[in-house]
Amino acid sequence: MLVNMRDLLADAQEGNYAVGSFSVANMEMVLGVLKAAKELKAPVILQIAEVRLKQSPLEIIGPLMVAAAEAADTPVAVHFDHGKTLEKIGQALDLGFTSVMFDGSHLELDENIAMTKKVMEMAQDYDAAVEAEIGCVGGSEDGSEDIAINCTKLEDAVRFETETNVDALAIAIGNAHGNYKSTPKLRFDILEEVEKNTDVPLVLHGGTGITPDDFVKCSHTGIKKINIATATFDMVENTVHKCYNDGGINGYYDLQAAEVEGAYQNAKKHILIFGTDNKA
Repeated sequence: MLVNMRDLLADAQEGNYAVGSFSVANMEMVLGVLKAAKELKAPVILQIAEVRLKQSPLEIIGPLMVAAAEAADTPVAVHFDHGKTLEKIGQALDLGFTSVMFDGSHLELDENIAMTKKVMEMAQDYDAAVEAEIGCVGGSEDGSEDIAINCTKLEDAVRFETETNVDALAIAIGNAHGNYKSTPKLRFDILEEVEKNTDVPLVLHGGTGITPDDFVKCSHTGIKKINIATATFDMVENTVHKCYNDGGINGYYDLQAAEVEGAYQNAKKHILIFGTDNKA
């Protein structure tokens, strides 16, 4: 069933776990994620980032995501990730997305706060949740930029929550988008301080490559939404390659089934790590 992300994160705060937010690019990925959610009785979030709309136009993928969530057996929020423009954020809201992210991490704090508040006013008409970001998560969502990590400052997080009352806040604690060149060293000291001094559900971007133990520690230290993008795309690609190499693809529908299987296996793995199974 289609639900508001705000409710999923409130349940996660109460239950001391994190909800997986899985990036999707086509119907097969959506089907794979929801297959895992149904099997494990888990709430999930389906998301797509603005930078990915060149490959998956919002007016096509958006209604598909919303319809799939409405028909799902478990609670599913539909999220617009890394929104950069008010135009596309507004389009996602019109299409029925139940949460949107404004990514103002590249802006000065004052401007980030002002723009986030503007997006919250837009979302209010739809009763949709809003996620924001402060500090700079490394890399970039599409791998086109090598953005340096700039860890979130505690005083900025406190001020941001106080002035915006945003529904979810992505912070930078040494995490990065894409595949890590080496094992990331997360700044749990920063995470602990932010959790201690704020009430807002925290979000971890750049989940690919983080160890299961660190995921669990994050989920018990204020992180209530964990984004998984690169791992999904990599698993789908690798599953298709393996099926071709093993002679398991003898036509289009075998290819389609392999894509679904890749997204399913990836979502299942992360749902179990995040502790979201049997939470629907």
